[in-house]
Amino acid sequence: METIHIYHTNDIHSHFENWPQINRLLIDKRKEHEAAGDTFYLFDIGDNVDRSHAFTEGTKGKGNIRLLNEAGYDAVTIGNNEGITMSKEALSSLYDDAEFDIILGNLVDLDGEFPHWATEYKIYVTEKGTKIGVIGATALYTQFYATLGWKILPPREKLIEIAEKIASKTDILICLSHMGLNEDEKLAKECPLIHVILGAHTHHLFTDGEFVGHTLLAATGKYGDFTGHVTIEFDEVTKQIANMEATLYPSETLPVNEDDVQKLNTILDLGKQAMQEKLFYNPSLLKQNLFAPSPLSAFFGRSLIDYTKADCAMFNAGIFLGSLDSGWVTKEDMHSLLPHPINVCVISLEGTELLEIHELSLNEDWPKITVKGLGFRGALMGAMLYERLYKNRYGQLFAGNREVVPGEIYTLATLDMFTFGFFFPSLQYAKKDYYMPELIRDIASDYGRKYFKESKAPPEHNL
Repeated sequence: METIHIYHTNDIHSHFENWPQINRLLIDKRKEHEAAGDTFYLFDIGDNVDRSHAFTEGTKGKGNIRLLNEAGYDAVTIGNNEGITMSKEALSSLYDDAEFDIILGNLVDLDGEFPHWATEYKIYVTEKGTKIGVIGATALYTQFYATLGWKILPPREKLIEIAEKIASKTDILICLSHMGLNEDEKLAKECPLIHVILGAHTHHLFTDGEFVGHTLLAATGKYGDFTGHVTIEFDEVTKQIANMEATLYPSETLPVNEDDVQKLNTILDLGKQAMQEKLFYNPSLLKQNLFAPSPLSAFFGRSLIDYTKADCAMFNAGIFLGSLDSGWVTKEDMHSLLPHPINVCVISLEGTELLEIHELSLNEDWPKITVKGLGFRGALMGAMLYERLYKNRYGQLFAGNREVVPGEIYTLATLDMFTFGFFFPSLQYAKKDYYMPELIRDIASDYGRKYFKESKAPPEHNL
């Protein structure tokens, strides 16, 4: 009987507070299992990179890859944070220094060619000759990937196709799935050839795994709170799996090695140093207000209009995680202010639709609700704010200089988080143009350089 140990992480999202403990666990467990003559593999299931962290932003994600290398990962798949918050050029170079395989079966160039940095599947052979096939896929964000110059294929269908192609060549088939729990459950039912599905994307957590038919599903939640461990007992004579079990290691129970913490802090400082580039000189404080328009929101609103040339703009005050001080503004300042991996979207709306959207945005309960996910990295929604969208003293709504009337078409610049249907259901179906790969902080930074270019910064003296 061969014992195969599979360790896995998912949706760490650049939360490094638990990384020293996780790193030590993975290194020690590999040594322990291999010393016992067992087989060890280590996989990450995507969304390891998250540009909301200064280290990731400063190193363009390559710092994350360095950490994965040091921990000894065998293979990863990508999540939507790697896939659609980075430009095509940045993603294509992200894994240049990777010492592991990137397994991704459902992302291709517009001409249908697989990216050079990824492989459709991988078959690993243990020292005892057991063939372990590994397939992987990421979530279907069709319009986002198309805007960036990629073609994303339906993941579940593609995984089934690959599984059927390689099943006869393997003894055990494992799937790295950044599709989400519902899709994983469907995949297990539709493709019993897959023995283990390591899940991600919906941040679900299985304490002891979950079986769907004979397929074991395992997942570790989010942010590195847990590390997953699947144990497979494989009968070398019958070439059949005798047993599969899943468990978790809570990070809060792992010992902390101070040397590891110091080493990590040194690495994180590299990202911080890269964020010290000066962007523009801000002559006066731009103060935020979570529940009303402010100098900061006016600056941001103008940046959206200047960038998109839309008739009007709408966004929430909760996106600003502070005020913008006077003086030199650095990349770190703008990143701290707007850490969200959020893009701008311009939506074409008929007058009646825009009137309805504006009326819905006036919901008095929204400003104090807590928002999680959707790319948002703040806490509260805050007030809905507008640029060039206003009512005159007679109560008529205007978009720029045009009264909003039925039958006319208007363009609204807003945040992509509002196009997913959670706040404004009708926006899911409206005509949309996503502006990518620039994030909202990039747009605000470019406008600051343009708007304040005549501002005179005080001379710098070497003291």
